[in-house]
Amino acid sequence: MIYKSSVDTNSRIEFVDITSEVQKTVSGSGVENGVCYVYIPHTTAGITINENADPHVVEDINMQLTKLVPAYRGYKHAEGNSDAHIKASLLGSSVAVFVENRRLVLGAWQGIYFGEFDGPRNRKIWCRVIKA
Repeated sequence: MIYKSSVDTNSRIEFVDITSEVQKTVSGSGVENGVCYVYIPHTTAGITINENADPHVVEDINMQLTKLVPAYRGYKHAEGNSDAHIKASLLGSSVAVFVENRRLVLGAWQGIYFGEFDGPRNRKIWCRVIKA
């Protein structure tokens, strides 16, 4: 079963910690042990796992992505959001996290982040929790 939820973003580029939302999905799934797949069905948004103790980490990630892929650099894509497509490709559209005792198995400082690169928007998050 695919569990569907959403996230509202408030700016063009934004990282949103969705760890608690994904944990709610895992808790409600009835799966004791297995794997949770989180998929973002968008071409201008991505997902990553990284540190969630210090908010400067995602600020630094955003800063470096912006340096690597600046906005409006003569891209050929007519919509003006080519940088968002490239950044989404760099992050990727899915992550997999082990589940043990109905809990996500993440490192002490890890969180799951939704990366918005063409907002603000209402975005979808799809999860599938599979029993081991």
